[in-house]
Amino acid sequence: MSSESALDIAADVRAGRRTAIDFAERSLARIRERDGAIGAITRVLADRALDEARAVDAIVAGGGDPGPLAGVPYAVKDLFDVAGLATTAGAGMLRDAPPATCDAEAIVRMRAAGAVLVATCNMDEYAYGFATINATFGTTKNPCDISRLAGGSSGGSAAAVAAGMVPVALGSDTNGSIRVPAALCGLYGYKPAHGSLPMAGVYPFVDSFDDIGPFAGSIDELSAVCTVLAGSTFSIENEKKIARLTDWFADNLSDEMQGALAVFGSLPELSLPNVEQARSAAFLMTAAEGGRRHLPELRCRAMAFDPATRDRLIAGAMLPAAHYLAALEVRERFRATVERVFETYDVLVAPCVGEVAPTIADPVVTVDGERVPARAHLGRLTQPISFIGLPVIAAPLSLPNGLPLGVQLIGWPGREGALFAYAKRLERDGVIGSVPVF
Repeated sequence: MSSESALDIAADVRAGRRTAIDFAERSLARIRERDGAIGAITRVLADRALDEARAVDAIVAGGGDPGPLAGVPYAVKDLFDVAGLATTAGAGMLRDAPPATCDAEAIVRMRAAGAVLVATCNMDEYAYGFATINATFGTTKNPCDISRLAGGSSGGSAAAVAAGMVPVALGSDTNGSIRVPAALCGLYGYKPAHGSLPMAGVYPFVDSFDDIGPFAGSIDELSAVCTVLAGSTFSIENEKKIARLTDWFADNLSDEMQGALAVFGSLPELSLPNVEQARSAAFLMTAAEGGRRHLPELRCRAMAFDPATRDRLIAGAMLPAAHYLAALEVRERFRATVERVFETYDVLVAPCVGEVAPTIADPVVTVDGERVPARAHLGRLTQPISFIGLPVIAAPLSLPNGLPLGVQLIGWPGREGALFAYAKRLERDGVIGSVPVF
């Protein structure tokens, strides 16, 4: 993570103490110096970045205000449309697709706020995975330990921030694709209430769950980017009642994760019913919607897919409609159950992952005593939450020694202010917080 925050950069640029060109050139230099070991970046947008930076500096020189993210370099997951470039969604078969004719709406809003786009980032093919192991663009390594996974599917975006190439980045989250890499790379990430941030110009995976969100090194940076993307600020509410989720969210945790969660030991414990059923239904809906979306290409170009993606998409496309309808009923019941919980509580706390980042050489996690593929199972604790579209802050636990771990701070749609207020209090108290890698 960069030692200079996005807010520090913006303050310096707006005040004329530093130039956006300075920060853009520094970010581009860090990508050149560091990404060879990490593999976070798929395309460097040097010409565009310098043009955008010059435009910011011109506004400052003319006495204007470029916006709250003036001169802040950032990167985006390679499923956001960038004008003039093919949107690959991590798929080799899309490298030669027609270029996007305009930027994704999120990029439009970032640019209007003065931010400077410097790169696109690696991901699991078509966002189907939690590992950022990509047959075309390579495996993204965790900057905290390059022998380990960065998580996915937004692993490139997380790694770019953790390695200090950019102070903030954008990713997407369907089943945990922001929350998992944020936890494994020691960052903050935000999965919004479903549909609350702009999806126009973002390559889709599962319409029922897809959302975009930022990665950042502090809660204030995260909040600032969310405000830009949403076009409005959250109404700040003091959180009143917090609970810690147990059972499914307390099983299959490593000793390190159990120890890290001890800081929340004074919170009341809460058991949600039918979480395993909810996770299974989320798995089924993901496979079914993803399989249907890619069925035309699977029929005529199946061998062009990454095998790990192809086989799951084919299986999903073959699921009977009755199974999908049953999963929708599970979602409706589970959401009603959780809504009743939020009549009492403002924020729920649960781990993002059960253990530290798996090694690249042995990419597995342990569930119920069995070693299972990390690519499919790193999101077992995040999937039940996005299944019902709740807003979540992924927050890094303040662990001075060892590899990163993170928690989910879970809220209810429309009450995000309480979520950010609680996260800010935890950060101020030293319970959560990212640690610079470089």
